[in-house]
Amino acid sequence: MANGVMFDFSGTLMRVESVGEWLGAVLAEAAVPADGEQFSDWVGQLTEYGALPGEPAPRHIPAHLEQLWRERDLSAHQHRAAYTALIAEAGLPRAELTQALYDRHKTPAAWRPYPDTEATLRELRRRGVPVAVVSNIGWDLRPVFRAHDLDGLVDAYVLSFELGRQKPDPAIFRAACDTLGLPPSEVLMVGDDRTADGGAKALGCPVHFVDHLPVDQRPAGLAPVLDLFD
Repeated sequence: MANGVMFDFSGTLMRVESVGEWLGAVLAEAAVPADGEQFSDWVGQLTEYGALPGEPAPRHIPAHLEQLWRERDLSAHQHRAAYTALIAEAGLPRAELTQALYDRHKTPAAWRPYPDTEATLRELRRRGVPVAVVSNIGWDLRPVFRAHDLDGLVDAYVLSFELGRQKPDPAIFRAACDTLGLPPSEVLMVGDDRTADGGAKALGCPVHFVDHLPVDQRPAGLAPVLDLFD
């Protein structure tokens, strides 16, 4: 029986804005004009290279970036280097947009909780179930949780760039279980990535998967989690 929960972040508890929203916000801030066709082309290129963290992986990774991509979540430096390189590969006309786009995705405004995230976390708190957020990420997501009034519902954050280990390495899940003070067999892992989040199985953690969908297409994806604690 599970007595604690580890949640993935992106695609599980929250979802990043679309590539179009991301690019549009940065262009507006920088007062860079783009007509409809040009804007669509830029969105397509950024999507092709998987340049927005939290969105699907690149459809094409240049050979010289393959190792950096594989290890991107091990440090803040590697994460920024990987994604700014992918943004640059997309070929936007102004180099200063590269850093602005990377920085935008780290802001609370770029992230939306799924409709049932707060209710699920609040109910787990009411039942006394401790919660950890376990994420492959290159920056501190705590401010995002604070901005969405969710930080008080999370007991611990175990982030790959702070630990120097990334999912599916069992070490990151073990660190979370230790932080919660529970054996792995009693800690449910909830995530959207069958490979990365599925790594918790190696420790004996039960695992539940959700679909990585846009926020408005997944109104109750976390509901089955509560059923596992009835």
